Amino acid sequence: MLYRGKFADGGDGREMASKRQRTVDAGSSFYGSPGSSYMYNPSPYGYVSQPPPPPPFPVVRLRGLPFDCTETDVAEFFHGLDIVDVLFVHKGGKFSGEGFCVLGYPLQVDFALQRNRQNIGRRYVEVFRSKRQEYYKAIANEVSDARGGSPRRSAPRAKSYDEGKDSAEHTGVLRLRGLPFSANKDDIMEFFKDYVLSEDSIHIVMNSEGRPSGEAYVEFENAEDSKAAMAKDRMTLGSRYIELFPSSHGEMEDSISRGR
Repeated sequence: MLYRGKFADGGDGREMASKRQRTVDAGSSFYGSPGSSYMYNPSPYGYVSQPPPPPPFPVVRLRGLPFDCTETDVAEFFHGLDIVDVLFVHKGGKFSGEGFCVLGYPLQVDFALQRNRQNIGRRYVEVFRSKRQEYYKAIANEVSDARGGSPRRSAPRAKSYDEGKDSAEHTGVLRLRGLPFSANKDDIMEFFKDYVLSEDSIHIVMNSEGRPSGEAYVEFENAEDSKAAMAKDRMTLGSRYIELFPSSHGEMEDSISRGR
């Protein structure tokens, strides 16, 4: 179960990038200053106790990630924690080795910090506290680069490019990779809004722990539609670049059964 409450800066841990808006740091106000224990209530009762502030937005910053790192690698690194979103940071069209990870609960930030200097592959990864503003700024930069035609648009991560895509045979099934962990069937239907899809035609792949793996399979009405839908390859869903691969019913069933 993911945290559904509001955080101190007004954020919601389940927000997608399309819904994330800029936040303004809390400032002083007529009714009291930030951090004060009391605020003035213009009533005959005078000063009243101020309610405790809501918990902070649960995000950590990562540094030293392998350059072929994937969202699944980060999820495994934080094994046992609830992962809401993973954002990789690029500079000059290339992966910088830095990223952000949004967790399900504010208290999980302390557990995430315990993974500081543990390894992903052969590289140790540094884990730092972060803020919602830093995370949102990174999202804005990624989206801005994509709209500006950054070279990264054609190769978001080192492992992502498959030269056989164009020549692969289409069977009406596409595999999606790089989905936000909080993406649902409605999000995928909106991504492919130009095609006739039903919820039954969308299959989100779970890992062995029953959590989203970042992959899904979509069954189109025919091979022509799945081939045309490849035009959506590397377009964004929220803040994520979604990679598309021609697949088959056999591969889809095998992948789904492995996650059960």
